[in-house]
Amino acid sequence: MRGKPARVLRAAVSVCDPRAWLHLFRIVNYYNHTHVAPRRALSHGAGTAISPTASFANAKNIRLGQGSHIGAHCALWAGENSGKIIAGDNLLLGPNVMITAASYRFNAGSPVTKQPMKEATVFIGRDVWIGTNAVILAGARIGDGAIIGAGSVIRGSVASNAVIAGPASEQINTRETP
Repeated sequence: MRGKPARVLRAAVSVCDPRAWLHLFRIVNYYNHTHVAPRRALSHGAGTAISPTASFANAKNIRLGQGSHIGAHCALWAGENSGKIIAGDNLLLGPNVMITAASYRFNAGSPVTKQPMKEATVFIGRDVWIGTNAVILAGARIGDGAIIGAGSVIRGSVASNAVIAGPASEQINTRETP
């Protein structure tokens, strides 16, 4: 069988396949676990816009200032205990930004997944723009007005109004503010 009848038959078979419906339930469960339920615990100011594809872990430890915009497929993962993510007003996250306030320790002779988490609060100032695919690691401090370029990895302090970019995440400029 070829052409349109074959496509119709394939569609009918796939709609009747119970595995497809079971997978749909798994997707709904994942979305509820990483986005819907955490949004209830998330603290954010007025005018905050969050993409429906953003995911959160330990959202009770995340605080976003007013007017913040969280882009598509961003992941904000606070620690279970002391590791918080605290951001000022007007934070702008491009797509696929990862901010984590916890990471695994790594001792020789033990599986990484069995290690205790090392948590440190991430502080992000006001009016900060973080570009696509940037990674902000536990303990980072980003000053007001900073711009973090696409693909940068931040694990220390970034001065206010600094422009960070490049493979080594170096300061390449300073932003002028009115």
